Amino acid sequence: MAEENLQHLKRRLDLLDQRFDNIDSMVTAVAERVLSQLITINVTCPHCNKDIEIAIMGNRKAKR
Repeated sequence: MAEENLQHLKRRLDLLDQRFDNIDSMVTAVAERVLSQLITINVTCPHCNKDIEIAIMGNRKAKR
C-alpha cells in the first residue's frame, strides 16, 4: 500500500514538473517574440476564481 502511494505521488510530481516545463517554454517563446513590446496575460485560477495578470516588458530590439 505504501509503495503504491509513493508511486502515485511520484507520477503526480512528474506530471507537475512537466506542466511547469511546458509553461516555462511557452513564456520564454512569447517573451522572445515581443522583446520590445509589452504583453499582458490574464488568467483565472480554476480553484479560487481569482484573476491573475502577468505583464512582460522587454527593453531591447529584436535581432534581424
